[in-house]
Amino acid sequence: MSTQKTILVTGASSGIGAAIATRLAKDGHTVFGTHRAPPGKSSSGIEMLELDVRSDDSARRCVETFLQRNGGRIDVLINNAGYLVAGAIEEVSLEQAQEQFQTNYFGVVRMVRAVLPVMRAQKSGLLATTSSLAGLVPLPFWGHYNASKFAVEGLMETLRHELKPMGIHVAMVEPGSIKTPFYAQPQSAAMAAYSPWRERFFKAMKGFEEKAPAPEVVAEVFSRIVRSKRPALRNTVTTEATLFPFLRWLLPAGAFEGGIRSGFKLDKS
Repeated sequence: MSTQKTILVTGASSGIGAAIATRLAKDGHTVFGTHRAPPGKSSSGIEMLELDVRSDDSARRCVETFLQRNGGRIDVLINNAGYLVAGAIEEVSLEQAQEQFQTNYFGVVRMVRAVLPVMRAQKSGLLATTSSLAGLVPLPFWGHYNASKFAVEGLMETLRHELKPMGIHVAMVEPGSIKTPFYAQPQSAAMAAYSPWRERFFKAMKGFEEKAPAPEVVAEVFSRIVRSKRPALRNTVTTEATLFPFLRWLLPAGAFEGGIRSGFKLDKS
C-alpha cells in the first residue's frame, strides 16, 4: 500500500470516531467518515457519507460511493460505529439486545463483507475495528455490550487467519475508559431488584469516565496501526485495558472475580 491511504471510518460524527478521522486526515490520508445524516462535512472538515450499519443496502451504497470518490480503491476500513445499552440482563429487552448486536456486531460484518471483494482484488488492505476492554473482561450491567464486543473479538481473529494469505491485515483497538458521550446513551428500564448494585456500578463508571483521557489517545493508536506494515491483532489503550486482561490471566479465577465484585461493591446489600 502507498504511504497515503484511502480510509473509511464508520461512526465518525463524534467521540472516538471523529478523533480517528481527524487524526488520520492530519497524517495526510484521504479520509471519509460516516454518519446516519445526509452526506456533507463534519465540523473538522472531514467528508461524511451517509451510513446505517444496520442495513445491508446502506452499507453497500456507502462503500460504492466511497469507491467512486477514490478511484475504485479502499486501503483501510475502520469499524467504529457502536453504542452501549446498559442495565442488568433481565432489565434489557430482547429487542434492545438484538439492536445492540445489529450495530456493534452485524454492522461490522456488513461493512467487512462490503469492502472485501475490492481488497481481495487489490491483494491488500487493512480492516481495523474499535473493540473494547469489555470484549476481553466483561463488566456487570453491560451484558449485551460485553457479548457484542466478545463476538467482535472472535470475528476479527477469525478474519485475521482467513485474510492473511490475501495480503489483508486485521487489527483491533481495545480502549478502557475514554472521555466521550458514550456513557450518556439511553439506558434500559430499571428494576428495583437490581438498583443498589446497578447504581453503585454506574457511579463507579462515571468516576472512571471523569478521569479518563480524551479520544485522541485512541486515535493515536489507530494512526500507528495504519502506518504499520505488520499491525498486531490486539492493541490496548489506557492502563486498565492493559492491566485487567493480564490480571485475569495471572490470578486464580476466584481471586479475579472477587476483585471485580469488591471494586464495584457488588457484595454489599
